[in-house]
Amino acid sequence: MLIGFAVPVAGSWSTPANQVLIAQQAEELGYHSLWTLQRVVNPAGSGDQTYRNVPDPLVTLAYLAGYTSRVRLGVAVLNLPFYAPPMLAKQAVTLDHVTGGRLDLGLGLGWMPEEFAAVGASMERRGARAEEFLAALRSLWSGEPGDVSEYHGEFYDIPPVTMDPRPLQSPEPPVLLGGMSEGALRRAGRLAAGWVSSSRADLATIGRSIETVREAADKAGRDSAALRFVCRGAVRVRPDGEGGDAAGNGTARKPLTGSYDQIRGDFDLLEEQGVTELFVDLNFDPELTGPDADPWDSMYLAREALEAFAPRT
Repeated sequence: MLIGFAVPVAGSWSTPANQVLIAQQAEELGYHSLWTLQRVVNPAGSGDQTYRNVPDPLVTLAYLAGYTSRVRLGVAVLNLPFYAPPMLAKQAVTLDHVTGGRLDLGLGLGWMPEEFAAVGASMERRGARAEEFLAALRSLWSGEPGDVSEYHGEFYDIPPVTMDPRPLQSPEPPVLLGGMSEGALRRAGRLAAGWVSSSRADLATIGRSIETVREAADKAGRDSAALRFVCRGAVRVRPDGEGGDAAGNGTARKPLTGSYDQIRGDFDLLEEQGVTELFVDLNFDPELTGPDADPWDSMYLAREALEAFAPRT
């Protein structure tokens, strides 16, 4: 199982300087990938501080591309309804070139009503729209430079156009789909290079979701063994542990919460369930990202975690 790390993207520690420090240390330690997330706006007056001070994920990845050379750069996830297919096609292919072919493009449907209202997007029939969006996106990426592309669907209509450059990665940047519903899982199996879990996923049963994706891929005549299953590991390090283990022995403990040793043990259990890639994400720990968190302390803890969870060679 490959191991990645999420750069600071929420809370006071989410600054360009801190992102670079984490990215460069992760690359030096042999991490496979670095990850960002998207949040455009937050509802006013919300008590949920999870997505405070979140920068644009694609701009962040472009910035980090200039400070790294090997590690892959991913977003988990961009919300498709917030984009027109040609705009995202152009941004993603440009980022593919900027990163030297290191982009992993996670895409999702979105879930926050206030965000949809703010960007003028509809929450209706998101699944059907997503399928058309992917087809339109690929129509713009496929073929040779200078080829004419067009797409005509219920939701998107692209007249004959040309769009260059074409993707650096062949045939396209890996597209990973998010979502937890059965429809979303099956869509990932049919149409994507893999699936990426959310911070709210039940990691104790993530194998069931992975199996649903695999079944959909097999039914569509695709090679399910070639799919990627990326787990967003919402890690909360608690040095004293919280008792028990993820297998259910002793006091119940949420997977990826506890001591470094306990969390490392959870890595093994996730791999056994079919996860092919896991990235450690500290952005969902209020002790690092909450309003009262000291960014200096957050960075100290994050760099300690980088060392503790570094890939084993």
